[in-house]
Amino acid sequence: MSNRDHMDCFWQPTLRGDLVLLRPLTMDDFEALFLAASDPLIWAQHSAKNRYKRDEFSGFFESAIACRGALAVIDRESGRVIGSSRYYEHDPQASSVVIGYTFLERAFWGGRFNAEVKSLMLGHAFAKVEIVQFHVSPGNVRSRRALERIGARVHGDAMVQVDGKPSERVIYVMTPGDVRNVAL
Repeated sequence: MSNRDHMDCFWQPTLRGDLVLLRPLTMDDFEALFLAASDPLIWAQHSAKNRYKRDEFSGFFESAIACRGALAVIDRESGRVIGSSRYYEHDPQASSVVIGYTFLERAFWGGRFNAEVKSLMLGHAFAKVEIVQFHVSPGNVRSRRALERIGARVHGDAMVQVDGKPSERVIYVMTPGDVRNVAL
């Protein structure tokens, strides 16, 4: 196994919590994930507000598969795909990785499910890196508050590529010492 293959495997783990199972996203997940993403209110605070439409979602899904760090979020009770998240922009020199593009069906909003997703992903990331970043649309108040509740700190603003276009983002950072309200 090459070093590249080893890194790909590391950033697409299977992680089990009480509420969710995170596993590598595959091409076979398209329809189930599109169904989970087809609610316009999920995307209302995002810069890509039309991801609930099949053609917009297709680009989102293709970039998730291409990044080789995308995870399907499965509700352990029902076994259904209820969302996704991903690791991307791993920088071994800076000992950092970005977690983002996370979404869950609205029925799973309210803290417990998102907190478990973040807990599992942060715990896994901090086994390999010292810094985790999050890139959040400035207007995505819901995601910003959720990150601040778990101890993420605003690091600044930046233009980042989203769906091939520059997009303004608020950059949050976390180190293992910043984590709170998340059982790692």
